[in-house]
Amino acid sequence: MVKEAGRKLIAQNRKARHDYAIEDVVEAGIVLTGTEVKSLRAGRASLVDAYASVRDGEAWLIGAHIPEYTEGTWTNHEPRRIRKLLLHKGEIDRLIGKTKEGGRTLVPLTMYFKDGRAKVEIALARGKKSYDKRQDMATRDAAREVARELGRRAKGRI
Repeated sequence: MVKEAGRKLIAQNRKARHDYAIEDVVEAGIVLTGTEVKSLRAGRASLVDAYASVRDGEAWLIGAHIPEYTEGTWTNHEPRRIRKLLLHKGEIDRLIGKTKEGGRTLVPLTMYFKDGRAKVEIALARGKKSYDKRQDMATRDAAREVARELGRRAKGRI
């Protein structure tokens, strides 16, 4: 059997970058059952309501939805079960310290296969206020307008 190489995206949490200010990103492995892996290989997962938590010195992914494998039998998995994250002890201790500082949470950004193994990117994030979101949208719109105008000038249309 040929080993997979590279990175294959499974799911992305686009709303996380809108709702949170990302401070730090950590890659973690996920403990999965066989039918979960097969469902992920079919590209079926959702990180919309998911978050990560650290309890008793272990990291957990809570609320991630991996639907049941259609070809599975009675051994199928629970779609929204709590899944253990594989991190080094030092990374877990650092995340515990940063989340206890206050106002920070652990949010999953993307889930993907890296060299055949399921991984998830966990971000240490601070929630944005509504005026921060509006300000970000305004700067993005302004940058888009500048790029559009530069494109027009480059093409000779003024």
